[in-house]
Amino acid sequence: MSEKRRDNKGRILQNSESQRPDGKYEFKYTDSSGRHSVYSWKLVATDKVPPGKRQCEALRDIEKHILRDIEDDIDTKRSQETTLNDCFDEYVSHKIIKPTTKSEYLYRYEKYIRHNIGFMKISNIERSDIKKLYSHLAINLKLTSGTIRGIHTMICPLFNMAVRDNIIRSNPTDGVLSELHIQHIAEKQKKRHSLTEQQQDRFIEFISQNSKYKNLKTIFTVMLGTGLRIGELCGLRWEDCDFENNIIKINHNLLYNARKNETCQRARISTPKTRAGVRDIPMFTEVKLALLKEYEYQKIHGFNTFCVDGYTGFVFGCTRDKILRGWYVNYWIKRIIKDANTQEMKNAKTEGRQPILLPHFSCHNLRHTFCTRMCENESNVKLIQEVMGHTDIRVTMDVYNETTREKKLESFARLDGAFKIS
Repeated sequence: MSEKRRDNKGRILQNSESQRPDGKYEFKYTDSSGRHSVYSWKLVATDKVPPGKRQCEALRDIEKHILRDIEDDIDTKRSQETTLNDCFDEYVSHKIIKPTTKSEYLYRYEKYIRHNIGFMKISNIERSDIKKLYSHLAINLKLTSGTIRGIHTMICPLFNMAVRDNIIRSNPTDGVLSELHIQHIAEKQKKRHSLTEQQQDRFIEFISQNSKYKNLKTIFTVMLGTGLRIGELCGLRWEDCDFENNIIKINHNLLYNARKNETCQRARISTPKTRAGVRDIPMFTEVKLALLKEYEYQKIHGFNTFCVDGYTGFVFGCTRDKILRGWYVNYWIKRIIKDANTQEMKNAKTEGRQPILLPHFSCHNLRHTFCTRMCENESNVKLIQEVMGHTDIRVTMDVYNETTREKKLESFARLDGAFKIS
């Protein structure tokens, strides 16, 4: 019988273990990717690291992990070398998604993940690390629950990919959101409110009477009469407006974003993210008249000549050779609110009353306002969903339920005392 190999302390070394002349221990193993070696200055956890050497895990503790990985068909070498950043870069390079969605993925990952847990080996990331991350985002960075869920939706597939590739055994993000009750610890998503009928009337009236903003009336008439998303409004072309059948056809968006390795944003045409976004919107008479008036004006003064990805003939623009951008609309809204409220405060002071001021809002609030007006006057929620382009009817129902709740309160206030109940 051959003599058992021993280390320099006289301890028997197991199969595949050896000690080099400099005292470092080695363990050789073979897995699905080939033959590998791992090293440590310590054989067992109680050993001391030689002076001047860096602290390390004991060889036999490393062996346990490796042997378990081999038994479970885990690629140990990739597991020890692959970081979360590596997984994300691979995942996003192969995932077929719209450029706008990809741009959002890159932005969120760079801002919240890459320099946080991104450098960690993916095999070392545990549920506790994910919990700490989400808690940090909610408590310290004050992100909304919706934003945190978006980040979760982005990184969860990275771990699923690593599980399928035999890099890790399980996904550490599974169930973390429900365990943390993130909706309670995160600041809730700010609810977008629609304009009241009085506010909407004042907004339109001010634009109509003010010479500085009169030329913007068609834009806001279309927004308040169709509920278009801002990208759909900016990308609207004359050929999308069927005046004969009173239909506006929505099948694309105009967006501004920067792709990877680009330093500036540029206009791009994108198809709607979902099939529900492709839709026909009937034209109210006021919308049709406003568009026809704009068309006649452009026949005399010139049509927009801007071209984006082969798309031309845009309805709205800043000048003949510039396209409408969403931030322009929000800038104009901000200016209109400021001027309208300044005028209202002067009028209220002169008339000896409290001013009725317009709230601060964005162009998306005008879409929400259209949806609210529809819900107030139309009981067919499915119809409203199709016109709005909502994929999930629950989004429409949220507006509908809020609207009907207010109408119920108004009705009961009118009926209070109208008939005997006691």
